Amino acid sequence: MNYYSLTDPSIVRTFDRALRDGIAPDRGLYFPERIPVLDWSRIVSKPRSLPDLAFEILRPYVGSTLDETVLRPLLLDALDFDIPLVQLDEGLHVLELFHGPTAAFKDVGARIMARLLAKTTTERLTVLVATSGDTGSAVAQGFLDVPGIDVVILYPSGRISHIQEQQLTTVGRNIRALEVQGNFDDCQALVKQAFMDDGLKQKRALTSANSINIGRWIPQAIYYAWAAKQCAAPVHFVVPSGNFGNVAAGMLLQNMGVPILPFIAATNANDGMASYLKSGVFEPKLSVATCANAMDVGDPSNRPRIEALCENSFQVLQSRLLGYTMQDQATRDFMQLAHEKWGYLACPHTAIALAAAHDFRAKSATNGPLIALATAHPAKFGQTVEQATGVEPELPNSLRGCLDKKKTSTVIPASYKALRDYLWATA
Repeated sequence: MNYYSLTDPSIVRTFDRALRDGIAPDRGLYFPERIPVLDWSRIVSKPRSLPDLAFEILRPYVGSTLDETVLRPLLLDALDFDIPLVQLDEGLHVLELFHGPTAAFKDVGARIMARLLAKTTTERLTVLVATSGDTGSAVAQGFLDVPGIDVVILYPSGRISHIQEQQLTTVGRNIRALEVQGNFDDCQALVKQAFMDDGLKQKRALTSANSINIGRWIPQAIYYAWAAKQCAAPVHFVVPSGNFGNVAAGMLLQNMGVPILPFIAATNANDGMASYLKSGVFEPKLSVATCANAMDVGDPSNRPRIEALCENSFQVLQSRLLGYTMQDQATRDFMQLAHEKWGYLACPHTAIALAAAHDFRAKSATNGPLIALATAHPAKFGQTVEQATGVEPELPNSLRGCLDKKKTSTVIPASYKALRDYLWATA
Protein backbone atom coordinates (compact mmCIF):
# COMPACT_ATOMS: atom_id res chain seq x y z
CA MET A 1 0.00 0.00 0.00
CA ASN A 2 1.31 3.43 -0.98
CA TYR A 3 0.30 6.83 0.34
CA TYR A 4 0.12 10.19 -1.42
CA SER A 5 0.03 13.80 -0.26
CA LEU A 6 -3.43 15.32 -0.35
CA THR A 7 -1.97 18.61 -1.55
CA ASP A 8 0.34 17.10 -4.20
CA PRO A 9 -0.69 13.62 -5.41
CA SER A 10 2.63 13.24 -7.23
CA ILE A 11 4.29 12.77 -3.83
CA VAL A 12 3.94 9.05 -3.14
CA ARG A 13 5.47 7.04 -0.29
CA THR A 14 5.42 3.47 0.99
CA PHE A 15 3.79 2.77 4.34
CA ASP A 16 7.04 2.71 6.28
CA ARG A 17 8.30 5.93 4.67
CA ALA A 18 5.01 7.79 5.24
CA LEU A 19 5.00 6.53 8.83
CA ARG A 20 8.55 7.70 9.39
CA ASP A 21 8.03 11.12 7.73
CA GLY A 22 4.79 11.94 9.52
CA ILE A 23 3.85 14.68 7.08
CA ALA A 24 4.61 15.05 3.36
CA PRO A 25 7.39 17.39 2.17
CA ASP A 26 4.78 19.88 0.94
CA ARG A 27 3.07 19.85 4.38
CA GLY A 28 0.25 17.75 2.98
CA LEU A 29 -1.35 14.86 4.85
CA TYR A 30 -0.65 11.36 3.62
CA PHE A 31 -3.67 9.40 2.40
CA PRO A 32 -3.93 5.79 1.15
CA GLU A 33 -3.87 5.33 -2.64
CA ARG A 34 -6.83 3.02 -2.30
CA ILE A 35 -9.22 2.15 0.51
CA PRO A 36 -9.69 -1.61 0.86
CA VAL A 37 -13.18 -3.01 1.28
CA LEU A 38 -13.57 -5.49 4.13
CA ASP A 39 -15.54 -8.70 3.98
CA TRP A 40 -17.53 -7.50 6.96
CA SER A 41 -19.98 -10.41 6.99
CA ARG A 42 -17.05 -12.81 7.32
CA ILE A 43 -15.48 -10.75 10.08
CA VAL A 44 -18.64 -10.60 12.20
CA SER A 45 -19.51 -14.25 11.62
CA LYS A 46 -17.27 -15.55 14.40
CA PRO A 47 -15.87 -14.33 17.73
CA ARG A 48 -12.66 -12.32 17.49
CA SER A 49 -10.42 -10.72 20.08
CA LEU A 50 -9.61 -7.02 19.83
CA PRO A 51 -6.05 -7.72 18.51
CA ASP A 52 -7.46 -10.16 15.93
CA LEU A 53 -9.94 -7.58 14.69
CA ALA A 54 -7.18 -4.98 14.64
CA PHE A 55 -5.15 -7.26 12.38
CA GLU A 56 -8.04 -7.49 9.91
CA ILE A 57 -8.32 -3.68 9.79
CA LEU A 58 -4.62 -2.82 9.56
CA ARG A 59 -3.24 -5.62 7.42
CA PRO A 60 -4.08 -4.03 4.02
CA TYR A 61 -2.68 -0.64 5.10
CA VAL A 62 0.63 -2.06 6.30
CA GLY A 63 0.88 -4.22 3.18
CA SER A 64 4.18 -5.99 2.69
CA THR A 65 6.04 -3.75 5.15
CA LEU A 66 5.45 -6.20 8.01
CA ASP A 67 4.38 -9.80 7.62
CA GLU A 68 1.76 -11.52 9.75
CA THR A 69 4.28 -13.05 12.14
CA VAL A 70 5.38 -9.53 13.15
CA LEU A 71 2.10 -7.60 12.92
CA ARG A 72 -0.03 -9.96 15.01
CA PRO A 73 2.27 -10.02 18.09
CA LEU A 74 2.73 -6.27 17.76
CA LEU A 75 -1.02 -5.70 18.02
CA LEU A 76 -1.38 -8.22 20.82
CA ASP A 77 1.22 -6.29 22.82
CA ALA A 78 -0.22 -2.84 22.05
CA LEU A 79 -3.87 -3.68 22.73
CA ASP A 80 -3.51 -5.32 26.14
CA PHE A 81 -6.46 -3.47 27.72
CA ASP A 82 -10.24 -3.58 27.47
CA ILE A 83 -12.50 -1.32 25.40
CA PRO A 84 -15.95 -2.00 26.90
CA LEU A 85 -19.22 -0.98 25.28
CA VAL A 86 -21.49 0.15 28.12
CA GLN A 87 -25.25 0.52 27.72
CA LEU A 88 -26.76 3.59 29.42
CA ASP A 89 -30.28 3.49 28.02
CA GLU A 90 -32.28 1.71 25.36
CA GLY A 91 -30.20 2.12 22.20
CA LEU A 92 -27.66 4.46 23.87
CA HIS A 93 -24.15 3.26 24.67
CA VAL A 94 -20.76 4.65 25.55
CA LEU A 95 -17.59 3.13 24.16
CA GLU A 96 -15.09 3.47 26.99
CA LEU A 97 -11.72 4.19 25.42
CA PHE A 98 -9.97 5.14 28.65
CA HIS A 99 -8.83 1.80 30.04
CA GLY A 100 -5.30 2.03 28.62
CA PRO A 101 -2.17 3.15 30.47
CA THR A 102 -2.88 6.91 30.23
CA ALA A 103 -6.68 6.68 30.61
CA ALA A 104 -7.46 8.26 27.23
CA PHE A 105 -8.49 7.09 23.77
CA LYS A 106 -5.17 8.08 22.25
CA ASP A 107 -3.49 5.09 23.89
CA VAL A 108 -4.76 2.96 20.99
CA GLY A 109 -3.12 4.91 18.19
CA ALA A 110 -0.01 5.93 20.13
CA ARG A 111 0.87 2.42 21.33
CA ILE A 112 0.38 0.88 17.90
CA MET A 113 2.31 3.65 16.17
CA ALA A 114 5.25 3.35 18.57
CA ARG A 115 5.55 -0.34 17.86
CA LEU A 116 5.14 0.07 14.12
CA LEU A 117 7.88 2.68 14.05
CA ALA A 118 10.22 0.55 16.14
CA LYS A 119 9.76 -2.34 13.70
CA THR A 120 10.19 -0.33 10.50
CA THR A 121 13.21 1.93 11.10
CA THR A 122 16.68 1.73 12.58
CA GLU A 123 17.25 5.48 12.23
CA ARG A 124 17.53 7.59 15.38
CA LEU A 125 14.41 9.75 15.38
CA THR A 126 12.88 12.60 17.34
CA VAL A 127 9.11 12.32 17.67
CA LEU A 128 7.84 15.91 17.73
CA VAL A 129 4.26 16.21 18.91
CA ALA A 130 1.80 18.95 19.87
CA THR A 131 -0.88 18.16 22.42
CA SER A 132 -4.11 19.76 23.59
CA GLY A 133 -4.20 17.36 26.53
CA ASP A 134 -4.21 13.61 26.01
CA THR A 135 -1.97 13.08 22.99
CA GLY A 136 1.16 14.04 24.90
CA SER A 137 0.77 11.54 27.71
CA ALA A 138 -0.29 8.74 25.34
CA VAL A 139 2.73 9.37 23.12
CA ALA A 140 5.03 9.63 26.14
CA GLN A 141 3.94 6.24 27.46
CA GLY A 142 3.76 4.64 24.03
CA PHE A 143 7.34 5.63 23.14
CA LEU A 144 8.89 5.40 26.61
CA ASP A 145 12.29 3.69 26.36
CA VAL A 146 11.77 2.71 22.71
CA PRO A 147 15.37 2.33 21.46
CA GLY A 148 16.54 5.04 19.09
CA ILE A 149 13.59 7.36 19.64
CA ASP A 150 13.45 10.66 21.53
CA VAL A 151 10.14 12.42 22.19
CA VAL A 152 9.61 16.19 22.43
CA ILE A 153 6.08 17.24 23.45
CA LEU A 154 4.75 20.78 23.01
CA TYR A 155 1.78 21.73 25.18
CA PRO A 156 -0.03 25.04 25.82
CA SER A 157 0.85 26.46 29.23
CA GLY A 158 -2.11 26.63 31.59
CA ARG A 159 -4.53 25.03 29.12
CA ILE A 160 -4.42 21.37 30.09
CA SER A 161 -5.59 19.70 33.30
CA HIS A 162 -3.22 19.17 36.22
CA ILE A 163 -3.20 15.40 35.76
CA GLN A 164 -2.60 15.72 32.02
CA GLU A 165 0.36 18.01 32.70
CA GLN A 166 1.76 15.66 35.34
CA GLN A 167 1.45 12.73 32.96
CA LEU A 168 3.63 14.27 30.30
CA THR A 169 6.09 16.26 32.44
CA THR A 170 7.10 13.54 34.91
CA VAL A 171 8.06 10.72 32.58
CA GLY A 172 11.71 11.62 32.02
CA ARG A 173 14.21 9.36 30.27
CA ASN A 174 13.68 9.79 26.50
CA ILE A 175 10.66 12.11 26.95
CA ARG A 176 10.95 15.93 27.07
CA ALA A 177 8.14 18.47 27.57
CA LEU A 178 8.07 22.02 26.19
CA GLU A 179 5.57 24.34 27.88
CA VAL A 180 4.56 26.81 25.17
CA GLN A 181 3.27 30.25 26.11
CA GLY A 182 0.37 30.08 23.67
CA ASN A 183 -2.56 27.87 22.66
CA PHE A 184 -2.73 24.45 21.00
CA ASP A 185 -2.90 25.94 17.51
CA ASP A 186 0.41 27.69 18.23
CA CYS A 187 1.94 24.37 19.28
CA GLN A 188 0.62 22.65 16.17
CA ALA A 189 1.90 25.41 13.89
CA LEU A 190 5.38 25.19 15.44
CA VAL A 191 5.50 21.43 14.87
CA LYS A 192 4.45 21.82 11.23
CA GLN A 193 7.05 24.55 10.70
CA ALA A 194 9.79 22.32 12.11
CA PHE A 195 8.97 19.68 9.51
CA MET A 196 9.56 22.22 6.76
CA ASP A 197 12.99 23.19 8.11
CA ASP A 198 15.47 21.23 5.98
CA GLY A 199 18.45 22.49 7.96
CA LEU A 200 16.97 21.29 11.24
CA LYS A 201 16.01 17.93 9.75
CA GLN A 202 19.59 17.38 8.61
CA LYS A 203 20.70 18.01 12.19
CA ARG A 204 17.91 16.01 13.81
CA ALA A 205 15.65 13.49 12.03
CA LEU A 206 12.02 14.31 12.86
CA THR A 207 8.71 12.49 12.76
CA SER A 208 5.29 13.25 14.21
CA ALA A 209 2.96 11.30 16.49
CA ASN A 210 -0.07 13.57 16.12
CA SER A 211 -3.04 12.26 14.16
CA ILE A 212 -1.47 13.86 11.08
CA ASN A 213 0.69 10.68 11.05
CA ILE A 214 -0.93 7.68 9.39
CA GLY A 215 0.45 5.50 12.19
CA ARG A 216 -1.69 7.37 14.71
CA TRP A 217 -4.66 8.05 12.47
CA ILE A 218 -5.49 4.69 10.84
CA PRO A 219 -5.34 2.49 13.99
CA GLN A 220 -8.15 4.54 15.51
CA ALA A 221 -10.49 2.81 13.05
CA ILE A 222 -10.05 -0.36 15.12
CA TYR A 223 -12.31 0.62 18.00
CA TYR A 224 -15.11 1.70 15.67
CA ALA A 225 -15.01 -1.78 14.17
CA TRP A 226 -14.91 -3.32 17.66
CA ALA A 227 -18.09 -1.44 18.63
CA ALA A 228 -19.89 -1.94 15.30
CA LYS A 229 -19.27 -5.69 15.49
CA GLN A 230 -21.20 -5.81 18.77
CA CYS A 231 -24.29 -4.14 17.29
CA ALA A 232 -26.91 -5.99 15.29
CA ALA A 233 -27.83 -2.87 13.30
CA PRO A 234 -25.96 0.03 11.68
CA VAL A 235 -24.96 2.58 14.27
CA HIS A 236 -24.47 6.33 14.67
CA PHE A 237 -21.19 7.23 16.39
CA VAL A 238 -21.07 10.48 18.36
CA VAL A 239 -17.49 11.71 18.59
CA PRO A 240 -16.00 14.44 20.80
CA SER A 241 -13.96 16.32 18.21
CA GLY A 242 -11.00 18.69 18.24
CA ASN A 243 -8.39 17.93 15.59
CA PHE A 244 -10.90 15.59 13.86
CA GLY A 245 -8.51 12.64 13.48
CA ASN A 246 -10.94 10.50 15.46
CA VAL A 247 -13.88 11.23 13.17
CA ALA A 248 -11.64 10.79 10.12
CA ALA A 249 -10.66 7.31 11.33
CA GLY A 250 -14.29 6.33 11.78
CA MET A 251 -15.18 7.62 8.33
CA LEU A 252 -12.24 5.65 6.90
CA LEU A 253 -13.80 2.48 8.32
CA GLN A 254 -17.15 3.53 6.86
CA ASN A 255 -15.45 3.77 3.44
CA MET A 256 -14.11 0.25 4.01
CA GLY A 257 -17.68 -1.07 3.82
CA VAL A 258 -18.63 -1.30 7.50
CA PRO A 259 -22.33 -0.39 7.93
CA ILE A 260 -22.13 2.87 9.88
CA LEU A 261 -24.72 5.65 9.82
CA PRO A 262 -23.71 9.34 9.58
CA PHE A 263 -21.29 10.48 12.26
CA ILE A 264 -22.06 13.23 14.74
CA ALA A 265 -19.08 15.44 15.54
CA ALA A 266 -19.58 17.03 18.95
CA THR A 267 -17.53 20.18 19.57
CA ASN A 268 -17.15 22.79 22.28
CA ALA A 269 -16.96 26.56 21.67
CA ASN A 270 -14.25 25.86 19.07
CA ASP A 271 -16.94 25.20 16.50
CA GLY A 272 -15.22 25.96 13.19
CA MET A 273 -16.07 22.56 11.71
CA ALA A 274 -19.68 22.71 12.91
CA SER A 275 -20.04 26.09 11.21
CA TYR A 276 -18.40 24.71 8.07
CA LEU A 277 -20.93 21.88 7.90
CA LYS A 278 -23.69 24.48 7.79
CA SER A 279 -22.17 27.10 5.50
CA GLY A 280 -19.83 25.16 3.23
CA VAL A 281 -17.07 27.67 3.97
CA PHE A 282 -14.31 26.81 6.43
CA GLU A 283 -12.75 29.69 8.32
CA PRO A 284 -9.90 28.91 10.75
CA LYS A 285 -10.40 30.53 14.13
CA LEU A 286 -8.19 31.24 17.11
CA SER A 287 -8.88 28.52 19.65
CA VAL A 288 -10.48 29.49 22.96
CA ALA A 289 -9.97 27.75 26.30
CA THR A 290 -12.84 25.56 27.55
CA CYS A 291 -13.44 22.93 30.22
CA ALA A 292 -13.09 20.30 27.47
CA ASN A 293 -9.53 21.33 26.66
CA ALA A 294 -8.56 18.40 24.45
CA MET A 295 -11.06 19.78 21.92
CA ASP A 296 -9.68 23.34 21.98
CA VAL A 297 -8.62 23.39 18.32
CA GLY A 298 -9.40 26.27 15.99
CA ASP A 299 -8.00 24.82 12.75
CA PRO A 300 -8.40 21.01 12.68
CA SER A 301 -5.57 19.34 10.77
CA ASN A 302 -7.61 16.36 9.61
CA ARG A 303 -10.25 18.30 7.68
CA PRO A 304 -8.55 17.51 4.31
CA ARG A 305 -8.77 13.78 5.05
CA ILE A 306 -12.46 14.04 5.86
CA GLU A 307 -13.04 15.92 2.62
CA ALA A 308 -11.07 13.30 0.65
CA LEU A 309 -13.12 10.51 2.24
CA CYS A 310 -16.21 12.37 1.03
CA GLU A 311 -14.93 12.65 -2.56
CA ASN A 312 -14.27 16.38 -1.97
CA SER A 313 -18.01 16.91 -2.29
CA PHE A 314 -19.70 19.15 0.25
CA GLN A 315 -23.03 17.43 -0.40
CA VAL A 316 -21.51 14.05 0.43
CA LEU A 317 -19.84 15.53 3.50
CA GLN A 318 -23.14 16.94 4.79
CA SER A 319 -24.80 13.54 4.29
CA ARG A 320 -22.12 11.72 6.30
CA LEU A 321 -21.17 14.14 9.08
CA LEU A 322 -23.41 16.16 11.38
CA GLY A 323 -22.18 18.89 13.71
CA TYR A 324 -23.14 19.65 17.30
CA THR A 325 -21.81 22.42 19.56
CA MET A 326 -22.00 22.89 23.32
CA GLN A 327 -20.78 25.71 25.55
CA ASP A 328 -19.10 25.20 28.93
CA GLN A 329 -22.06 25.76 31.25
CA ALA A 330 -24.26 23.43 29.23
CA THR A 331 -21.47 20.86 29.33
CA ARG A 332 -21.32 21.03 33.13
CA ASP A 333 -25.12 20.81 33.29
CA PHE A 334 -25.11 17.67 31.20
CA MET A 335 -22.37 16.10 33.31
CA GLN A 336 -24.79 16.45 36.23
CA LEU A 337 -27.71 15.15 34.16
CA ALA A 338 -25.72 12.08 33.04
CA HIS A 339 -24.93 11.27 36.65
CA GLU A 340 -28.51 11.76 37.80
CA LYS A 341 -30.14 9.99 34.84
CA TRP A 342 -27.76 7.08 34.30
CA GLY A 343 -25.45 7.12 37.29
CA TYR A 344 -22.59 7.79 34.88
CA LEU A 345 -19.61 10.05 35.57
CA ALA A 346 -18.39 11.56 32.31
CA CYS A 347 -15.41 13.75 31.57
CA PRO A 348 -16.41 17.03 29.87
CA HIS A 349 -15.51 15.70 26.39
CA THR A 350 -17.61 12.57 26.88
CA ALA A 351 -20.44 14.69 28.31
CA ILE A 352 -20.56 16.77 25.13
CA ALA A 353 -20.84 13.58 23.07
CA LEU A 354 -23.58 12.22 25.33
CA ALA A 355 -25.45 15.52 25.10
CA ALA A 356 -25.23 15.40 21.30
CA ALA A 357 -26.53 11.83 21.29
CA HIS A 358 -29.37 12.74 23.65
CA ASP A 359 -30.32 15.76 21.56
CA PHE A 360 -30.07 13.83 18.29
CA ARG A 361 -32.37 11.11 19.56
CA ALA A 362 -34.95 13.65 20.74
CA LYS A 363 -34.99 15.52 17.42
CA SER A 364 -34.68 12.69 14.88
CA ALA A 365 -36.71 9.67 13.92
CA THR A 366 -33.82 7.25 14.20
CA ASN A 367 -34.32 3.99 16.04
CA GLY A 368 -30.80 2.77 15.45
CA PRO A 369 -28.20 2.46 18.18
CA LEU A 370 -26.19 5.52 19.21
CA ILE A 371 -22.66 5.11 20.55
CA ALA A 372 -20.95 8.05 22.25
CA LEU A 373 -17.18 7.80 22.52
CA ALA A 374 -15.90 8.19 26.08
CA THR A 375 -12.48 9.58 25.29
CA ALA A 376 -11.00 10.12 28.76
CA HIS A 377 -11.45 8.85 32.29
CA PRO A 378 -13.42 11.36 34.40
CA ALA A 379 -10.59 11.45 36.96
CA LYS A 380 -8.39 13.22 34.40
CA PHE A 381 -10.76 16.15 34.91
CA GLY A 382 -11.63 15.39 38.51
CA GLN A 383 -12.14 18.95 39.71
CA THR A 384 -14.47 19.79 36.79
CA VAL A 385 -16.43 16.57 37.28
CA GLU A 386 -16.75 17.08 41.04
CA GLN A 387 -17.91 20.69 40.61
CA ALA A 388 -20.60 19.55 38.17
CA THR A 389 -21.81 16.42 39.94
CA GLY A 390 -20.71 16.66 43.57
CA VAL A 391 -18.86 13.38 43.15
CA GLU A 392 -15.08 13.05 43.09
CA PRO A 393 -14.07 10.42 40.52
CA GLU A 394 -11.87 7.65 41.85
CA LEU A 395 -8.39 7.72 40.40
CA PRO A 396 -7.53 4.62 38.36
CA ASN A 397 -4.19 3.00 39.11
CA SER A 398 -2.85 4.27 35.81
CA LEU A 399 -3.13 7.88 37.01
CA ARG A 400 -1.95 7.55 40.60
CA GLY A 401 1.76 7.28 39.99
CA CYS A 402 2.33 10.63 38.28
CA LEU A 403 0.76 12.91 40.88
CA ASP A 404 3.57 12.74 43.43
CA LYS A 405 6.36 13.21 40.90
CA LYS A 406 8.14 16.48 40.21
CA LYS A 407 7.13 18.32 37.07
CA THR A 408 9.98 18.93 34.62
CA SER A 409 9.34 21.14 31.61
CA THR A 410 11.07 23.82 29.56
CA VAL A 411 9.06 27.01 29.06
CA ILE A 412 9.37 28.62 25.62
CA PRO A 413 7.52 31.46 23.87
CA ALA A 414 5.23 30.61 20.97
CA SER A 415 7.96 31.38 18.42
CA TYR A 416 9.61 29.07 15.94
CA LYS A 417 13.05 30.45 16.78
CA ALA A 418 12.64 29.28 20.38
CA LEU A 419 11.63 25.78 19.29
CA ARG A 420 14.41 25.56 16.69
CA ASP A 421 17.03 26.75 19.18
CA TYR A 422 15.92 24.11 21.67
CA LEU A 423 15.92 21.26 19.15
CA TRP A 424 19.26 22.32 17.73
CA ALA A 425 20.90 22.62 21.15
CA THR A 426 19.63 19.26 22.41
CA ALA A 427 20.26 17.24 19.25
